[in-house]
Amino acid sequence: MRLRHIFEKRCNIQFFLFLQAKKNDVKTLLELFVSFFKIGAFTIGGGYAMIPLMEKEIVGRRGWLDRESFLDVMAVAQALPGIFAVNMATQVGYRRRGIIGSVAAVTGNILVPILIILALAIFFRQMRGNAVVEAIFKGMRPAVVALIAAPVFNMAKTAKISWHNCWIPIAAALLISLLGVSPTWIVLAAIAGGFLYGRFRQRKEAQP
Repeated sequence: MRLRHIFEKRCNIQFFLFLQAKKNDVKTLLELFVSFFKIGAFTIGGGYAMIPLMEKEIVGRRGWLDRESFLDVMAVAQALPGIFAVNMATQVGYRRRGIIGSVAAVTGNILVPILIILALAIFFRQMRGNAVVEAIFKGMRPAVVALIAAPVFNMAKTAKISWHNCWIPIAAALLISLLGVSPTWIVLAAIAGGFLYGRFRQRKEAQP
């Protein structure tokens, strides 16, 4: 009888822990969905315009990543094919709760834009040439430029950009804007350069 009581008590504890774990999983998935829903719903101007809100939500408010990890995730998202914002949501969601976390984050991120695109597609003919709509989009453009430019300074500090290596982002920007070099090649060249530089530093530090 005593053994049965101990067994039932142990089973109850395990069941309680199981329910608590599931509750935490659901809470985390809901947080991922809501956070990226806000990012997708309240950002105008595409993926890069989402960076300030992403950093505030993911790094500042939720604390899911530190600034250096956020910068690493951004670099990977840029290097991968596909939409930048979706790549970011996929990585952050996967780090939190695996594949199902990625699904929750991506769903939240793309839900509002998809609905807006569908609405625009349905009412495009009526809206095309509308002076009010054109004025609204013209007013948005300077704000979008500011949204994209603002995080550059924060990321430069996190990436430890100094007078010794500031030529790298400047050269990359000039190659992309003036010569039309694909950002993919810039990222691949940066990866190769970073790898070679790291190996050089290791050999130099290994020397007596």
